[in-house]
Formats: sequence, C-alpha cells, structure tokens
Amino acid sequence: MSGRIEGARDPDAVARRVDLRIALWALAFRLFSAALAFFTNVAFPDYQDQRFTMWGSPSPFWDPFVRFDSGWYAGIARGGYAYVPGGRGNIAYFPVYPLLMRLVGRLFGRSPASFYLGGIAISWVAFVLAAIAVYRLARLDMPDRRAERAVLLVTIFPFAFFFGVVYTESAFLLATVLTFYAFRTKRWILGGLCGAAATATRVNGILMLPALAWLAWRGAGDVRRDRIAAIAGLTLTVCGVGAYSAFIYQLTNVPGGSHNPFEWAATLQRWGYYPGGAPWMPLAHLVGRLLTHPYAYLAGEPMARYDALNGVAAIALAVSVPFVWRRLGAAYGLFMLANLYLPLSSGQFEGLGRYCAVMFPFFIWLATIRSRAVLTAVVVGFAMLYTLCLALFTNVYPLF
Repeated sequence: MSGRIEGARDPDAVARRVDLRIALWALAFRLFSAALAFFTNVAFPDYQDQRFTMWGSPSPFWDPFVRFDSGWYAGIARGGYAYVPGGRGNIAYFPVYPLLMRLVGRLFGRSPASFYLGGIAISWVAFVLAAIAVYRLARLDMPDRRAERAVLLVTIFPFAFFFGVVYTESAFLLATVLTFYAFRTKRWILGGLCGAAATATRVNGILMLPALAWLAWRGAGDVRRDRIAAIAGLTLTVCGVGAYSAFIYQLTNVPGGSHNPFEWAATLQRWGYYPGGAPWMPLAHLVGRLLTHPYAYLAGEPMARYDALNGVAAIALAVSVPFVWRRLGAAYGLFMLANLYLPLSSGQFEGLGRYCAVMFPFFIWLATIRSRAVLTAVVVGFAMLYTLCLALFTNVYPLF
C-alpha cells in the first residue's frame, strides 16, 4: 500500500499521466475533426475540382486530408525532386516531411495512396507529440492547468485543422517546440538537432535563429562549456537548411541549370513571394477596407473572404507581440516578429493563417489571461472559426 501511495505522488508518474491525457485528448480531437470534415464533404458540394484524389476516385472521408499542397508532398515522396530551370518546380517544398511520407508510406504499400496514408500518420503522430511538447514548454512559465489550456488553444485555433492533414504544420510545430524546450533547458546539442529538423521542414524554420541566439546568450552565461555547446547547437540548427541547399546545388548543377544552392528561394519567388516590403502595409490595407466598405469588399472580390480570414489571424498575432515579449521574454517575441515579417513583407495573405498556427508563444501567452470571460470568448470564437475554416478547406475553397 505504501508503495502505491509513494508511486501516486511520484512527480514522474504524475507527468506521465498528464502526458497520456493530453495525447489521448489530442488524438480524440483529430478523430472529431476527421468526422466533421467527412460530414462537410458529404453535405456540401466542392467549390472546385482539384484534379486529384487520394485513391484515384472520390472518397468523402479520405479526400479532405489531401487538399492543395498535399499533392506536391506526395509527388516528392513518390518520385523525388525534379529541377525545372526557370519554372515552378517542387524544390520550393523542403524535404523532411515528404521524405518521412516516403518512409512511412512504404509500410502501407507502393500505391500512390500509400504515401498519403504515410503523410496522415506522420501529421497525426507529430501533432500528438507536439501537444505534449507544448504542455512541457508552457510548464516552464506557468502552472499545470494553464499549460494544459495552452494546448487547448493551439488545438482549436481556426487554422489548426492543418495539423491533421497532409501538410507540414504538425511536423514543423513539433520540431520547433522541441528546439525551444531544449534551448531553454540548456540541452544545446539536442536543441540543435531538433532545430536542424525544423529548418529542413519549412523555409521559415531558419527564422528561429535570432530567438535561439538570444536564449543561448542568456542561458550559457559565462560558463565556457555551455557557450561552446550553445554555439554548436546554433550551428546544427543551420545545418538543416544548409544540407538542403547543398542538395539543391547538386540538383541544379547541370547544363542549363542555375548552379544555385538557393534555387529553392528563387522558385518561391516564381510562386509570387517577394519578401522585403513593408510588412504593415498589407494589414493596414486590409483593415482600411474592412472598416470603410466591408460588405462591398467581402462580396465583391473573389479572394477577399479568404484574405480576411488569413489577415485577421495575422493581425491578432501582431497585436499580441508586445504582450508576449513582456510576459514571456524577448526570445518568444523575436520568434513571432521574424515569422510574421517574412510572409507579410511579401504582400501575400495566402497561407498566413497556417503560418500563425505554429507560433506557439501566442497560445502560451493567451493561456496566462486570468479573466474567465475573456478566455471563454476566445475559446468560443476559436471553435466557431475552426469549424468554418475546416469546412472551407474540406470543400476545396482557396484557403491554403
């Protein structure tokens, strides 16, 4: 009896039970979202034909997992990278997620649908692990109950449905949160390895570096050993995007090729992303139109509704940056600023919502709000918009 009482009070045992509860809750929410997407796909007609399906013929349950960019990732998993000089090739998509799709997909067979199944498995497992990682990271700054609240807010954010489909969001969130957790707990080499995975998963992974450098500078202090390990961790983080750039150099080192290790950046520009502009201008323009003639704007322009959803998400995070910085520290504020700057400076609203979904400091900060009325309003608003955005994505509206 005494052994059981001691075990029940063991902090490690308690932590494992909390981790298990969070994992089960995250998995249950993914199942709920899949059921909701299935109902939406059955009840409402698709907005457009995206010209590919998971199994080669329409499937109301499986097809919502494989919309828009999912086809690019599956193509890389199935056939690898192809360099198209001067074109919009698939090298704009970083390698970690499609390579994992290939490895896991082969467990399901060799058909094209097998790679999609691999992608779904990766996204779901990564999301469950990311939910636990967010909780552990939030626990560094707040009590258990609020840390669990941060996980809830990450899960029901309006664009959090991307965590359950064949997109990179879950894998990127997991790698990024683990990187910050390792750096904050002075596990520099582990942090560098996780950071390398993040920078080889998404192009904006490299934007972690200012925040990680701040954590390294503050955490290492005057201890020589820690300084060396912190520098090694930062260097490892760059190795992810560095290794992919080296691969791209080899891929483009052909007659008529660009011989450019950063051809992936040039390819992104051909997709219409030209960073470097004033990041506040797109949001200021959006706010002006929504305040002066909202109905004419939303009803009159084909992309206005989707730009508004993406833009409002970015506005919410941009407004929160000073509060995040003050409450949680400069590293989290720098992380959010850098990750907002890149897409906003390109003038594009496309993808802003899912870029915001992985900015975990925002949700940790929201969890610190003490007002029950405010938190209830946030949860209700998130849940309503989550349902709307999931339905739009499921029925192939241009919310990607």
